[in-house]
Amino acid sequence: MRIAVLGVGLIGGSIGLAAKRRLGAEVTGFDAEPANAERGLALGALDRAAGRVDEAVKDAQVVFCAGPVSALPALVADALQSSGDETVVTDVGSTKRELIAGLPEDERRERFIGGHPIAGAESAGVENACDDLFEGARWYLTPTERSSGMLYDRLQRAVADLGARPQAIDAETHDRLMATVSHLPHVIANVLVQQAAAAATEESERLPEVGPSFRDTTRVAGANPAIWGDIFATNSEAVAREIDAAAERLRDAADVIRSGDADGVAAWHGAAREDRRRLLEADLIGGELFELRLSVENRPGTVAEIALALGRAGVNIEDMALYPAPDMRTGAVSLWVAGEAEAGRAAEIVRELGHSVSIST
Repeated sequence: MRIAVLGVGLIGGSIGLAAKRRLGAEVTGFDAEPANAERGLALGALDRAAGRVDEAVKDAQVVFCAGPVSALPALVADALQSSGDETVVTDVGSTKRELIAGLPEDERRERFIGGHPIAGAESAGVENACDDLFEGARWYLTPTERSSGMLYDRLQRAVADLGARPQAIDAETHDRLMATVSHLPHVIANVLVQQAAAAATEESERLPEVGPSFRDTTRVAGANPAIWGDIFATNSEAVAREIDAAAERLRDAADVIRSGDADGVAAWHGAAREDRRRLLEADLIGGELFELRLSVENRPGTVAEIALALGRAGVNIEDMALYPAPDMRTGAVSLWVAGEAEAGRAAEIVRELGHSVSIST
């Protein structure tokens, strides 16, 4: 397999390393700063460093656009323009709605499928890349109604082979979810350090040494200002709504604590602990794999419709395969889902979409 990585930093370099080790892929990289690509080549993340996007994507089966969020629209457009008709183009940005809205309205749109690996590290740069960064990590894919089923299948398999756990999600839901679980924590961390700093200037005596809870909660405060400036700018409404909702919950918390009712405060605190436990457990997977065999029309958007419907219902596709009929008008799709109950739920959803389905182990 030939893979192109456009943007050779922590994520792009880790994609290159994982693709070479796990897929046996040939990886070509491009970076707007040529020194980054040369460094990636020296570190073994790339087989070849290209000086232009069209050189990097030549003959690639998968193109990963791993530049800053603000640079992604132009980078994706360039990749789609320069790559072949059978090349799938994806990105790794943490916001999706604006990027997808700006895609060309021609056949190139079928070849772009957004992506977002929930993986990273404290340190940036290709020198910190590692081949196991995506091991077990959730990797969201955001197909549209125009996305090619065959290319979605290729990308989903490539992502899974990198060690990640792909899951389909629509762009708007993705951005709302990220506003809650990724972007809002950065806002709250920033506010907490601002509040502590203000308190330090107001107190006549020096504040005591901060405890581990403060250090843990504010670890991401002020991280990568340029990167997070782009993220907040491209997801501003969703983040602002979450800030408003958090402010309301803080007001409710103030009322509970101000009441002086120890039992009520303990109940509120305990409920938060249970909420956290459920959230952490919700993402665990396990159980025997069941195959769902579907008969579908071979048209753009069919696979995306099925994957998104299952994703919205919380059913994760562990693997998939496409089998076009000789006339290329119809075909079969095999989906593997973990657990008998999940497979049954997936079958109900698929039937509601109008497709016939059978289940086997």
